[in-house]
Amino acid sequence: MRLAPRPSVRSPARPRPMPAALRLVIGLAVLVAAGTSILMLPWMGTERPLTWNEALFTAVSALSVTGLSIITPVYDLSLAGQIVLLLLIQIGGVGFMVVAVIVFQLLGRRITLTDRLALTDSMGLLVPGAIVQLVRRVLLTVLLLEAIGAALLWIHWRDMLGPERALLYAIFHAVSAFCNAGFDLFTGLPGYPDGIPNDSITLAILGTLIFLGGLGIPVLAELLTFWRIRFSLHTRITLTVVIILVSIGAGGLFLTEQQSGHLLEREPLDRQIALALFQSISTRTAGFSALQPLDELSPAGRLLTIVLMFIGCAPASMGGGITTGTFAVLMLAVGAYARGLASPQIGGRTLAPQTVRKAAAILTVSLLVVLTATWLILVTHDTTLDDALFEVVSAFATCGLSLTLTGELNLFGQLVICVMMFWGRLGALTLVVALANQRPQLVAYPEEQVLIG
Repeated sequence: MRLAPRPSVRSPARPRPMPAALRLVIGLAVLVAAGTSILMLPWMGTERPLTWNEALFTAVSALSVTGLSIITPVYDLSLAGQIVLLLLIQIGGVGFMVVAVIVFQLLGRRITLTDRLALTDSMGLLVPGAIVQLVRRVLLTVLLLEAIGAALLWIHWRDMLGPERALLYAIFHAVSAFCNAGFDLFTGLPGYPDGIPNDSITLAILGTLIFLGGLGIPVLAELLTFWRIRFSLHTRITLTVVIILVSIGAGGLFLTEQQSGHLLEREPLDRQIALALFQSISTRTAGFSALQPLDELSPAGRLLTIVLMFIGCAPASMGGGITTGTFAVLMLAVGAYARGLASPQIGGRTLAPQTVRKAAAILTVSLLVVLTATWLILVTHDTTLDDALFEVVSAFATCGLSLTLTGELNLFGQLVICVMMFWGRLGALTLVVALANQRPQLVAYPEEQVLIG
């Protein structure tokens, strides 16, 4: 007897995992929505609740660790509102994927490969190996450095502010500085119309926190074990570029602002050097200003500040910008082309062509986004080109410095700056990759030459 063939049973197709870039975009958007909703609660404000656009702008700025604000936190936020702002800055600084992994571990949930890939992408790392152990070390290191900074600030500020108030201010500004956020609770207070105290001790503590926060997680991880390992090429490039940029920024601001009629003219030489050095460190993404008032910065100083903000901090750091890694790769690529080399070389190593293409893509997307946003601000506001460009670059680089334009933005301008801060925190290419439908290239076409240059 012949048996009828059994019908084949297909197992249901597994849903494709969400791309890491899209997970980052959605995760940050959810946090922004949650932060906005919390800040709109009646008890978060002092005399009145925040409006939806004030709450949205503040939540985006905090989670993107930018520091631009259309409110005055010390006056417009209650103590509860200031604590929520502090938590949003901390979550935005260490990265919401880091917070998510810690929560998953506390709940006993297994960290999936997709989670690890998203975490690796959010931290700007190359491979997901031992990522969970790195997360623990990173979080402990961040909290330890912030605690040390807060303790030093409390000791320095307790006579000036009183012990209890100094404790809140010390914790808030230590977190804000290390996370390169730029929010402060001094602006608007009697005696501090332009922001943080700019005495040398305060600037030294905050400047150190900003500098360490801007180095990036991979560099900090290697610095913590410098006696056991040889620094990687990434760490050596990062430290070199950071030192060069800080030196150029400090020297440039010293030269431009100590001239007659400028901000450093009446300061003694040692103070001129200290203020210029702190401003150079802060300009690359922190948003605290030692040169006060900043809107009196000279045209040459403004241009230098815009360039430093646009370059920004190291990859996988608390800051933004195109990053020092992108800047270094592009400079090496230019040098290699000038010398007739096929690929950039440094430290006895050759950089992969894909790295150079990615750096070029980051620069191209960043310029297009910044120019488009600047044009939109100019069209919808009665302002100058340098003020609009300064504001947009500050938002895109998650810096937080402003020439007073932030408080004059209309609703459309506020939304444009929110998009810039959101985009800048994720990285220039993250949104592009998240929205693009990436497919493997199955066909290779013949090469053809195109005239350029």
